[in-house]
Amino acid sequence: VEMSKCQSVMSSSALRALIRKKNHGIENTSGLAAGYQQANVVILHKSLADDFEAFCHANPSPLPLLYRSQPGEWGCPPLAADADIRVDCPQYCVFKDGLLVSRVSSLMSYSGQLQDMVSFYLGCSFSFERTLQKAGVPVRNVEQNCNVSMFRTSLQCRGVGQFQCPMVVTMRPVPEEKLDLVAQITHLTPLAHGGPIHIGDPAVLGIQDVSRPEYGDPVALGPGDVPAFWACGVTGVEAVQSCKPPLAFTHSPGCMFLTDRQDSSVFASTSTPEPDQCPLTFSISQQPLHFSVASKAVVQSIRDLEKIIGEDPGERGIRALFVQDELLRSCLSLSHSSSVLITTGFPTHYTHNPPEETDGPPGAIAIAATLQALQKEVAIVTDHRALEMNQRIMEDAVKKGVIKTAVPLLSYQGNSPDSALYFLCHNGDHKKPRFDHLVAIERSGRASDGNYYNMRGVNIKHLVDPIDDLFTTASTIPGISTTGIGDGGNELGMGKVKEAVREHMPNGSLIACDVAADFAITAGVSNWGGYGMACALYILSLCPIHQRYLHKGLGQPHPPTQDQHQAWAASLPSVAKEEEMLSILVQHGVRSGKTGTLGMEVDGLTFHPTHSDLIINMALVLPG
Repeated sequence: VEMSKCQSVMSSSALRALIRKKNHGIENTSGLAAGYQQANVVILHKSLADDFEAFCHANPSPLPLLYRSQPGEWGCPPLAADADIRVDCPQYCVFKDGLLVSRVSSLMSYSGQLQDMVSFYLGCSFSFERTLQKAGVPVRNVEQNCNVSMFRTSLQCRGVGQFQCPMVVTMRPVPEEKLDLVAQITHLTPLAHGGPIHIGDPAVLGIQDVSRPEYGDPVALGPGDVPAFWACGVTGVEAVQSCKPPLAFTHSPGCMFLTDRQDSSVFASTSTPEPDQCPLTFSISQQPLHFSVASKAVVQSIRDLEKIIGEDPGERGIRALFVQDELLRSCLSLSHSSSVLITTGFPTHYTHNPPEETDGPPGAIAIAATLQALQKEVAIVTDHRALEMNQRIMEDAVKKGVIKTAVPLLSYQGNSPDSALYFLCHNGDHKKPRFDHLVAIERSGRASDGNYYNMRGVNIKHLVDPIDDLFTTASTIPGISTTGIGDGGNELGMGKVKEAVREHMPNGSLIACDVAADFAITAGVSNWGGYGMACALYILSLCPIHQRYLHKGLGQPHPPTQDQHQAWAASLPSVAKEEEMLSILVQHGVRSGKTGTLGMEVDGLTFHPTHSDLIINMALVLPG
């Protein structure tokens, strides 16, 4: 123990000198050489060096390249003085034809072969551990006096030549309240793997049991800890095994080369990052546990959008239903989704045919258009009686350029107790969901007595199919999230705020929807919520911090191409699209409920600002 305490305060050069004596008792370098970078090591024949360097550049998160040596070069002048890679790691792995054949404390006996080999030094997350500790973040593997846990994932790196392998990650338990701080410190250290690539359920990365790491030691989570995962340089070990060279060497996982280069996380922790370089974390799911990340600048932009769509033109008191960051968290969840089901339709004009109102469909189309541009699969489910009409509306929306591609339209009647499960999941298997997010916008919501009411308290149940069942069933299926967008509290999903609806909204105790969504977005007019969601998704698509996290650190971080940017921007709602959509709805007999091209009609009165003004205000917070 005394020796360990002494080692923890030694300089990197002193530690290298100690390691060379080979009686140091150092089992791993976690917690050592505070303030200095540590490095993973891969040593390959010179004929493979160019491909491996290209492999590192193609996968900079797991393989941040610090230095490439010349063939037969033992030192690494930019990283350390008087270094000798043959003896400066506590332990090495020896591979023959891709198989681990031995672990040795010195490579001196291989000096002849090393004359034709190239050493690669790759950044390591051990570098930022002491900085986290100084910032008040417990580093559990250091506390538990063990190596960090390292796992082989289901994520495939970008292959180059013979190097084709999965990414390896480290796992560190982090108290939930410290996640922002950890993300901010590590984000600014790209040469030590940067920020986390995933926070939450290990199964998302294909890791089935965190107590059984492929490399390193099991690390126990403390009360309130969340598992956070970083890309790991042991990916280089997997690359060696995939390439199967006749002879190769790596450091033994956890036994790093200690450099003399200062750790950039020391500066990151003492400076205030610019808003676009300051990540913030948000919980987006509890089943499975999942957090997402976006920059402080983008978070503020989406909060500005949330404020804009929350204007209350009818002065109905909808601000009482507002929950901050529901738009943000919903859109973060949607950004991670691959297949989205949207529903809309509120037959408030129950004495007319058709009974639908114009609030809802324009917002649904706006959401669908942006999701399509972001390469998500999208479908819309509606009442069976309105299916044919909505198909004609969709066809006209495509012809008029409101949306690029027609969205498949579905209906759901709920004919049997397990209809919802079979609708949502392939063969009724909850492990195989067809959709990973459901969005309801201005959709009639079931009240606590089983009926459906408009704002005047009229029961319209005879006009509504039980699409609510999809939301209640989704709440029991891990991996499916739900969002409700409403402007009065009687809409599907607004059951999340039903107590506020009962207390503050007219007829609230009768009309309040009883079916909750994971996220409940309150808007002055529900269409505004749809427009806001489309704009927020666009903002997230341009956030490098979010995009790196979304793609789990795989590949090179690239800004969107000009074609991508144009496609995303073209999908956004606009004044012209809004007017076209409302015109299409009117042509199909749909009557105004709360919307109109000149303003918003609530109980026969017209209010401002108009939808057009709202969209213009939204444009002011959009990048570019």
